Amino acid sequence: MKRCIIGSVILLLFSTIAYTQKKVSDAKYKMKSLTIATRWAKDVNPKNVLPEYPRPQMVRSNWINLNGLWEYAILKPGAQMPSQFDGKILVPFPIESALSGVGKKLDPPASYNKIPVPQNELWYKRKFNAPELKEREKLLLNFGAVSWEATVYVNGKEAGHHTGSYTAFSIDVTEFIHRGENELTVKVANPLENGIGPRGKQTLSPGTIWYTPSSGIWQTVWLEKVPATYIKNIKITPDVDRSQVYITVNATGSSNVTVATAGKTVSGQSNSQITIPVSNAKLWSPDQPYLYDAEIKMGTDVVKSYFGMRKIEIKKDQEGIDRIYLNNKYTYNLGTLDQGFWPDGLYTAPTDVALKFDIEAIKAMGFNTIRKHIKVEPARWYYHADKLGMLVWQDLVQPASKFGKPPVDEAKNEFEKESAEIIEQLTNYPSITTWVLFNEHWGEYDQGRLTKWVKSTDPTRLVNGHSGSVIVSGKVNEAAMQEIILRSQSSDMTDIHSYPLPAMAIHVKGKANVLGEFGGIGVQVQGHLFDDIAAGWGYGGTVSAGTMCKQYSTMIDSLVVNEKRGLSASIYTQPFDVETEQNGLMTYDRQVIKMPVEIIRKINAKLWPATLNYAVAARNFTAKIADTSKKDYEQLLNEYEAGKKDSATLRALALMAISAKDRETASAVGRAYITLLKNPLSETNVRFISLITNNSKHPG
Repeated sequence: MKRCIIGSVILLLFSTIAYTQKKVSDAKYKMKSLTIATRWAKDVNPKNVLPEYPRPQMVRSNWINLNGLWEYAILKPGAQMPSQFDGKILVPFPIESALSGVGKKLDPPASYNKIPVPQNELWYKRKFNAPELKEREKLLLNFGAVSWEATVYVNGKEAGHHTGSYTAFSIDVTEFIHRGENELTVKVANPLENGIGPRGKQTLSPGTIWYTPSSGIWQTVWLEKVPATYIKNIKITPDVDRSQVYITVNATGSSNVTVATAGKTVSGQSNSQITIPVSNAKLWSPDQPYLYDAEIKMGTDVVKSYFGMRKIEIKKDQEGIDRIYLNNKYTYNLGTLDQGFWPDGLYTAPTDVALKFDIEAIKAMGFNTIRKHIKVEPARWYYHADKLGMLVWQDLVQPASKFGKPPVDEAKNEFEKESAEIIEQLTNYPSITTWVLFNEHWGEYDQGRLTKWVKSTDPTRLVNGHSGSVIVSGKVNEAAMQEIILRSQSSDMTDIHSYPLPAMAIHVKGKANVLGEFGGIGVQVQGHLFDDIAAGWGYGGTVSAGTMCKQYSTMIDSLVVNEKRGLSASIYTQPFDVETEQNGLMTYDRQVIKMPVEIIRKINAKLWPATLNYAVAARNFTAKIADTSKKDYEQLLNEYEAGKKDSATLRALALMAISAKDRETASAVGRAYITLLKNPLSETNVRFISLITNNSKHPG
């Protein structure tokens, strides 16, 4: 009987959704409803979405932002370019996100083959007016990122194609445009775990440490005019010991180049290295993140850039212990594991202010390092890290594979192609000090060869060949020691993960000893949960905010001891809750911090006292402080029996009763909650009703 009831409710829900879809094309933009949203969601204006120039390392003044409302359609693979579209989507927010105005998942692939075809494809379309081009000028169409495969059409003709969810690409569309209005169409396929491309933590079945997909265009799209011979990219390499910087201007042809920086103007040739002295160099660090501006001219093509003078290496301290050194000074990397998800925008932050806030918040807590976990951010995130002074360990995004099986050859090729693009596109950001190749054996293959390849591709940074080469719970046994030695070959460090309590890897000559992940203390904050029906997830369950504070302080005390024994870095999981993970120091909506920021910073200062100086980062940091007490089931039940029957209390109590296996209370309280529902057919309410309905007489 219960199954029949639930089936009827779900059928009615889908019928309602189907009717709504028919009307959507006539509606104006509106963000889809959510259980929680960040404070910046309300600032999203469809007429002025993410208006900042998206590539701060190579800025051109003459550009056109194509963010905004586009048309979209979801079709079966192989379908012709649509003439009718389903409605409007706000670019660059993923179609699954609330901020896209669609909030719809693409259907999963129909079958799993060696190279499967996704069941559905996502189509975009918009009009644009082409700027007037002078003789021999070109028009470039730029995409910050598209998940995963993009085919681009201009006025009905294919102009370009790209695979890779985490890298930017440009297309010369000069030959495809005409005066006046033009039509831009983009076809996207995102097969996720059934494809061959790196996907990060996107999954078709979100839960625990795996999250909602971010399909389609998820970074800024823009146009810019360039001359016939133009600057493609620039490579900037600082040399702290020699007080100079090397700049290579890569262009579409050979031409004279001038570079103005550090009070000097130096001439050279494109596609050749230019050496510029930087006398009395001001070094970049988390304590003093000084940046030098640079202006590069090649004919009429002018771009603005910047760089930081910094050096990172492994060398021995006075006691002969291999440590991480920044600018010839030992610098403990006190970090946290940031995954870059948003409840309202998923992969895409609502605004640039929001993007910057995350780094400000982490620094205000007293961290000097962020491990950017299994995701590559928009270029402006790294710009903010450079400006604010944050060391970044950048994960490469793991190859596509089925767990327990090595990736197929096509997935390996795609991983290596995209990793090379990531390293090239992020090479100039001084904040990035470490590349992380593999994480916890996910898709791992040819580790020794690939670690050497990353190191030879970028010898200016450290390479962590395998973060979490072993996963322990506070202790490292003999078998784990041998695994660490094996997995650290060619790497600059030995790295283990230990949950929840911190542990320490073994010393290997010439390598820093680091703790790539630990912690994950779970705290639920009612009213700030992405999904209150899903069980709260943290390593070791969930506790109160007060208990979290004590546990975190104890963990840092343990790290203080390990640092004296040779530990050079630690990465705490994590700064923000993510979907059903409630193990962040702040809630997913960035509204509530679970311990006062001053307390976190003071605890962290026990490990690295310089973090006390990061109080200046707290100037722009605001958040509510979580209640240090956690209401237990009995307390909430007493409040209910005393007359407290608001909807939030009823819902929380019903879910607690289910956890406590008190079906009678769950049913009674659930009935009361249902009578208050204004939208019983929302997805979360249908799921709640199915939980508390146990017979045909129940109002559920």
